[in-house]
Amino acid sequence: MLYLCRHGQTEWNRAHRLQGQAEADLTPLGRLQAAAMADLLHDLTAREPSADWRIVASPLRRARDTAKAIADRLGLEVAFDDRLMELTVGEWEGRLYADVRRERPEAFESPEWFFTAPGGETYEQVMARVSDWLGAQAAEPERRLIVVSHGIAGRLLRGAYAGLSREATLAQDVPQDALYRLSAGQIARLDCEPVEEPAKEQA
Repeated sequence: MLYLCRHGQTEWNRAHRLQGQAEADLTPLGRLQAAAMADLLHDLTAREPSADWRIVASPLRRARDTAKAIADRLGLEVAFDDRLMELTVGEWEGRLYADVRRERPEAFESPEWFFTAPGGETYEQVMARVSDWLGAQAAEPERRLIVVSHGIAGRLLRGAYAGLSREATLAQDVPQDALYRLSAGQIARLDCEPVEEPAKEQA
């Protein structure tokens, strides 16, 4: 069994900036989302108290901080693997979506637009590394993993697990208030308890 999480909301998510492999901090909402995932995973893993659960995460800060919240709740250590990192979007990293769309409107007509960034990774490159990571894990039913990754990398990891077509892989959702259970060849979405963004302090 594998539980796959996307990191919580970041400052760049909120500002609609392309992140890729650049670093960005979690927002207050992102930290609440991480805590909600941690609570849900605590309940789920408690159903199998004899199982040896492991947490593996992308080393990018937003995934690392989300994984730490989960690890602290479950009393586990976090291991990191570069193969779980988000794709790099090359020259687009840190830029606003709106600016890139204005410059390259034709690219955004395709569901694969994020693979067209100058200097960025291709679908094949990201799929190869997440598939390589998945293939190196213990076989089911012995597998007991919690994985914290990213939007695109997580999509491709789920696609690799279930043998989805390229089109179906890229059509999957990338929520930050839910996680996915990958077990017996099936993918199930598990929504976390809703959280509210903290009220902004008045100036």
